[in-house]
Amino acid sequence: MSVSVQKSVFQFFKKLEKNNNRDWFNENKPEFKAIEAEAKAFYNSILKNLNEHDDIDKLKIFRIYRDVRFSKNKLPYKTHFGGSFHRTKPRLRGGYYLHIQPNNESFIATGFWQPESADLMRIRKEFEMDDSEIRAILADKKFNTIWGDSFIGDEVKSAPRGFNKDHKAIDLIKKKQYIFTKKYSDKEVLDPSFINEVDLAFKAIRPFFDYMSDVLTTDLNGVSLID
Repeated sequence: MSVSVQKSVFQFFKKLEKNNNRDWFNENKPEFKAIEAEAKAFYNSILKNLNEHDDIDKLKIFRIYRDVRFSKNKLPYKTHFGGSFHRTKPRLRGGYYLHIQPNNESFIATGFWQPESADLMRIRKEFEMDDSEIRAILADKKFNTIWGDSFIGDEVKSAPRGFNKDHKAIDLIKKKQYIFTKKYSDKEVLDPSFINEVDLAFKAIRPFFDYMSDVLTTDLNGVSLID
């Protein structure tokens, strides 16, 4: 089984974009199952690479069926593959995501999408107490060449309750998510080197993950919270 993303993946999704209905999908389901098998093989190859230098306890490849119950968009199918790789808790924190979509919409993402309230408070208190270490990570040239020098994601408008809006680290404290993303063109995704490019990018995030894992497994005095 190939460890490259195949052109057939993009071709199928482009057709699905124009025919996003159950009749068309059911007629073309054998084609979808074939490209789904290829995609799963690719995601599992990413998983194998990750476990060479990290500890991943779960790969979740998301289903193509959209949950339309609470959405204005009633199209029944996604036009992309998405998969997340979960680091082994409680010792390790953070996660990786790979999104494969035509029309130059593919990307990888890392970080903390929806941190639990206790974890979010712990991160904010750490930044309030000392933001020098996270600033150094973000400023590192090797790191920000790949991931940029700032987080993306949602944030509060001013300051979270209990924090000073004039604090020197308020730009970090007011974040509700701590995410990095890196986009790829269709040409880049289809290149045989893509799997290695993804792995190199995921390796580069480790200083951030090591730091955040240390923060989230200790209290503000540095005492371990895990056995």
